[in-house]
Amino acid sequence: MKQLVRHIPPIYLLQQSNQFHTLLNKHDLTKERGTDLLKEVITCCRNSLLNEQWQGPHPSTDEFVKEVFAQADTLMKESHSLSLRKVINATGTILHTNLGRARLGQDAIEHVQMIAGHYSNLEYDIEGGNRGSRHTHAEKFICELTGAEAAMVVNNNAAAVYLILTALAKHKKVIVSRGELVEIGGSFRISSIMEESGALLSEVGTTNKTHLRDYEEALCEETTMIMKVHQSNFVIKGFTSSVSTDELVQLSHRHPHILYYEDLGSGALYDFEKMGIGNEPVVKTVIEKGSDLVSFSGDKLLGGPQAGIIAGKKQWIDQLKKHQLARVLRVDKMTLAALEMTLMHYIKGEEQDKNPTIASITRKKEEVFQQSTHFVEEGNSLKSNFLFKIIEGKSQIGGGTMPDVELDTYLVSVTHDKLSAQEIHENLRKGNPSILTRIQEEAVLFDLRTVSFLEQMDILHALENLQ
Repeated sequence: MKQLVRHIPPIYLLQQSNQFHTLLNKHDLTKERGTDLLKEVITCCRNSLLNEQWQGPHPSTDEFVKEVFAQADTLMKESHSLSLRKVINATGTILHTNLGRARLGQDAIEHVQMIAGHYSNLEYDIEGGNRGSRHTHAEKFICELTGAEAAMVVNNNAAAVYLILTALAKHKKVIVSRGELVEIGGSFRISSIMEESGALLSEVGTTNKTHLRDYEEALCEETTMIMKVHQSNFVIKGFTSSVSTDELVQLSHRHPHILYYEDLGSGALYDFEKMGIGNEPVVKTVIEKGSDLVSFSGDKLLGGPQAGIIAGKKQWIDQLKKHQLARVLRVDKMTLAALEMTLMHYIKGEEQDKNPTIASITRKKEEVFQQSTHFVEEGNSLKSNFLFKIIEGKSQIGGGTMPDVELDTYLVSVTHDKLSAQEIHENLRKGNPSILTRIQEEAVLFDLRTVSFLEQMDILHALENLQ
């Protein structure tokens, strides 16, 4: 194999070929950039031969020329392709963290498009004709929905936690239950965020049990905050005990210098429990119990864009707005546009119809069955070698929310008389658009709970092309 290196053509011969000029014209390259590209490909070919990793038949010089220009063309296509791509999520995980979590509703998308394509009053008071504040746009809606005195928005909930601790608890003690020192996505730990913020962590209780007396005994002159962290991404069952929001609010109120702050994580504005889905605390309820501050995500159960929302007492929110980190962590006009339209749907009571996250979570399994039946009928009309079958299954909410909740659903099981489940799965994943599925017992499973009718047709078209 190493002897074949001598068949690799020199650069000057490649530069004289018609293929070289075709490559330059096709991708609008300078001669220097085209030469660099050829050198890059030739180096890869040489290394493959020297390391005996070359795949395929032994190439001649002519075949090497074809291979070099083919790889150069592929590299240019890949380098000129946009990185972010549409993905059809047929996995059954609604808030899929790797797939961008919550999808925006159509109204929110159109509002973002309008604000992005024009000038806007992001920081301009149209009524007064002077400088305004970007905090005002979503604040009024957050306050109306949660009952909070004031609110602000930063770029994610981890940032919200960091800002609160830095601005209000730096070099002071914050009491947290050991059972709530959670690790959130990307290996970010509450304890690590507290350390970075300069707050002094005061752990109380044990992993599975924390009592009110544990908090009471930890109080001292240096204590400035009691923090409760919602265990949104895991569940501890069995011999457990935790202290309620009501008890901790009352304890903090007996000590006027101590704030009570609750990190709700997932941020439910919709009461899923009334639908028999989990027991996620509703933001408004937590604030009504007397919390000084709460923080939560915008792109999880709320169903909006990535954002960290802080709501609570005006005196504390005002301090946060004035802190230098507020500018570092602020969100842009497109995030605010998406968020305020998403919140507007809640205000109008339209969230179940116009918020894709709420709609997917509350969707009845009978509706999924009807869609699955239509999918199978269309699939059978392809007259292909696929076998379609509807089976019962479970959907997950995902995104580190309601980990113990599974939603009853129906799945479409697909098999092929020649293609394996893995081959179907990989071909769909690598297609355009990319389609993500599950594999179970040598069958590819499609959960249509999060798949629109148009996306369903895209899936059928992709399957038809696999014949």
